[in-house]
Amino acid sequence: MAFMSQPFLRQIRNLARITGSPCKAFHTNQKLTAAKWNIGKINHVAMATPDIDKAASMFRDVLGAKVSEKHPQPDHGVYTVFVELGETKIELLNPLGDKSPIQNFLDKNKSGGMHHICIEVDNINEAMKDLKSKGIRLLSEESKIGAHGKPVVFLHPKDCNGVLVELEQV
Repeated sequence: MAFMSQPFLRQIRNLARITGSPCKAFHTNQKLTAAKWNIGKINHVAMATPDIDKAASMFRDVLGAKVSEKHPQPDHGVYTVFVELGETKIELLNPLGDKSPIQNFLDKNKSGGMHHICIEVDNINEAMKDLKSKGIRLLSEESKIGAHGKPVVFLHPKDCNGVLVELEQV
């Protein structure tokens, strides 16, 4: 729908909201509705690593990036380190505890690798409702508090082009 301007799409959505008509998008069979949430920028890209201290050292000592201390995130079963890169970050992940989802990832990817991408949203509860109504599976029924102290939820990778997507409310 690159040929349609954003104002035109807003007018279609507003018409659907005002009239209650089943105005259809040109490229899908889904009804257009007035969005109660907005997607924002990439907050971070997360990388699982078998040695978080070595990975942090590479970003700090070799590349000269600003790197946080290692923090445990017991609710998520991980240790995290954040590497600041201007307006975005890299999150380094390492297992915390025997049932860490990161350990499962590292068992399949011994050297580590990209684990997920985190995208900001302005209303996580509305985003969750909307995405569920569109058939996107959430990995939890409710949001949890993430590493930045803000609500987060993960979307099933099979519904997101094979990528684990984390939404974080800003």
